[in-house]
Amino acid sequence: MEKYNLKDLDVKKLNTNKGLLAILAKEPYNLSKALRFINYEKKLKKLQVELVKLQTWAIQNNERIIVVFEGRDAAGKGGAIRRITERINPRHIKIVALPKPTEEEKTEWYFQRYVNQFPRAGQMVFFDRSWYNRAVVEPVNGFCTEKQYDIFMNQVNDFERMITESGIILVKIYMSISKSEQAERFEDIKTDPLKHWKMTAVDEKAQDLWDVYTRYKKLMFENTQKGGIPFKVIKANRKTIARVNAIEYILSAIPYDKNLKI
Repeated sequence: MEKYNLKDLDVKKLNTNKGLLAILAKEPYNLSKALRFINYEKKLKKLQVELVKLQTWAIQNNERIIVVFEGRDAAGKGGAIRRITERINPRHIKIVALPKPTEEEKTEWYFQRYVNQFPRAGQMVFFDRSWYNRAVVEPVNGFCTEKQYDIFMNQVNDFERMITESGIILVKIYMSISKSEQAERFEDIKTDPLKHWKMTAVDEKAQDLWDVYTRYKKLMFENTQKGGIPFKVIKANRKTIARVNAIEYILSAIPYDKNLKI
């Protein structure tokens, strides 16, 4: 039997409804893991209070905010966005995860369908993948031509400059996971009937194309050094830590009134 050296405060945390639920959530029982989850929940709640302040500030000041989440398949982008948005006013947010473009959209300026989703005054928009599909996913999987890729890479920094110069606050996050972690998450998706819908044909090829994804990812990062807005890279092998770090970065990147009373 595993022995634990628990402090009095740890025992108090475990001897609560949340603590007991955390202990009993999975077998074999793991008190250390249960404590980490309780501490994560406590930290998350504090950060979510700050997110409410941020949103209130944005509404009061007619701010427009875009938060872009990029990363490999199964990197935890959607989960992070859910934790960010679950306590704030849904009337003033929008979560965007666009499907593949329609035939009509393919004839338009590439950025057009993303611009159509941009925030109005007082609104926050979260992109679960964004226009950066053309920087990585599309060239890796042959969904765009080399010319289309080159045009995108030449235009994207100017596009984002126009966004920010128009007064929109743009935050860019890249969730980074290891190859082995991705494989483990894919296996979990495949064996869980409630998650089957998450697995796509693109996901099925992701492990085989890992190195190609890496090459295009590096080119995407390098392109931001030519006058673009850099990504904040967040290590995401541990989902709970990644979610906390993503929220903390958003709060640090947006100059909201931290003394605002709500």
